[in-house]
Amino acid sequence: MDSSRMKIVVFGQFNAGKSTFIQAIDPQSRHVDVDSTEGKTTVAIDYGRADIFGKKVYLFGTPGQERFEFVRDITELGMDAAILVVDSTCEIDEFTKTLYSHLKNTEVPVMIVMNKCDLVESRPLLERDNFQNAKIYQVSALNPLSARKALEMFIESIPEREEIR
Repeated sequence: MDSSRMKIVVFGQFNAGKSTFIQAIDPQSRHVDVDSTEGKTTVAIDYGRADIFGKKVYLFGTPGQERFEFVRDITELGMDAAILVVDSTCEIDEFTKTLYSHLKNTEVPVMIVMNKCDLVESRPLLERDNFQNAKIYQVSALNPLSARKALEMFIESIPEREEIR
């Protein structure tokens, strides 16, 4: 891994707030989405970038529907870290549990973003047991400072890896 660059892939269920999280970090971010009966949904990828602690951080958001597994498989190639965005206003679904299980096995640092913590119905503490030993950050992706601070704390917690020559 080039220590001056990081590829972070953002995963999560439909409507968890992945695109919003990336947009909070980079207002100039790009999205490939369409309107669906449930609202806008990412069908290919989100892309954003930021400079954090002297690193060029590239954020790639993945679709939240199971049928787009092939997009997630392609996007995660070469990732340095992963973020799992979780909607803290509802119970953890099987899709999210499966994503988390998969990410734990990738051998890259994983951060859990409990999103929508600004809402009255938020219940992030009830869902913590689903993510044993994970770095968990409570945010509102609608608040750029909240999202940025969580990302900074995550990046700061990742040990530097030596480049393989």
